[in-house]
Amino acid sequence: MADRLLACLMDVERHVSSAGWDQPARLFALVTTSTLLEVEPQLRGRVPETSPDALTAIEQDEFHATDDVVERLSGIFWPDTVEGCAIAMERAFLPPEHEADLPDDPILAAEFVAKHPAKSDVRVVVGVLRDGAKHGLARLLSNPDDLLGGEDLVPGLADALLDTFRSEDQ
Repeated sequence: MADRLLACLMDVERHVSSAGWDQPARLFALVTTSTLLEVEPQLRGRVPETSPDALTAIEQDEFHATDDVVERLSGIFWPDTVEGCAIAMERAFLPPEHEADLPDDPILAAEFVAKHPAKSDVRVVVGVLRDGAKHGLARLLSNPDDLLGGEDLVPGLADALLDTFRSEDQ
């Protein structure tokens, strides 16, 4: 896993966390800082230049997730200047012992989880690079001082992000 991806995801997580909880999904393009400063020289001095291959996250303000984030991501294609992408989103989940009680209908299941006393709220920040590197970070609302992380923290979401780097004719 690329250290530069993890460093960038930690920056994204800090940025998103500073706005508190109950936020919509937020999408970020990850670009090499040197490339960003070539294209946008007026940002010099405002964007930290730590190393030549460091990544800078650029929030995609026009991104609005639907109920099916994976489907929404399937319509995104990045230009060659984008080295990677990341998404920050919040979800509620239940401990495994309650999964058998979930209704089959996705809408009813979401309502069931939202009202369940054993639910936990989590914010994940998942990012990928064109070369296939991926990583995820997670913070629980109930334990905000701990930041969890792992390469396969949210594998389906990482795969959906990697798919945004396919060519448009695939």
